[in-house]
Amino acid sequence: MFALILGGVLRARTPINCVIGERWHSVREVARDIGIAAACWVAAALVVFLVKLLLGVTNLGNLVLALLPSSTLEFALWFGLSVSAGICEETCFRGYLQRQLIMMTGSKLAGILLAAATFGLAHLYQGWRMATVIGLYGLMFGMLAHWRRSVRPGMIAHAWQDALTGVLGAILLRR
Repeated sequence: MFALILGGVLRARTPINCVIGERWHSVREVARDIGIAAACWVAAALVVFLVKLLLGVTNLGNLVLALLPSSTLEFALWFGLSVSAGICEETCFRGYLQRQLIMMTGSKLAGILLAAATFGLAHLYQGWRMATVIGLYGLMFGMLAHWRRSVRPGMIAHAWQDALTGVLGAILLRR
């Protein structure tokens, strides 16, 4: 999906920054986005934790548990996959789909909500409760992308979330 979106953007001779956001021009801008990503990740983790409690989500699910890394190679691959998921999913769902839905509906709120719902539905393989939690996560990241006019802070926070879920899950659940 990521390659399809980038290919379409390039084919339309549209600058890639229309999907990802303006490029960084200084180390200060990179540090700013890392700081924003960290703050948003902490806030999102808190909200997601509370929603999981409300919905009764107590574990990662058997499918995710089976995928947790257990060797050095698997940890390295998990980290690479997490970074890839952060980049690809933020580009696809917030950078492309959300912007398209905002333009199609003529409503920023509707576009952000529809993209978040689609993101949640794409994760139904984890069960409806986790898909709901992930949809909420998508909503928060959608608001971040809209506010920043860039998916870069979301990419960073998304990669952190996925990487830490796997690493901490593996360490805590495989004692």
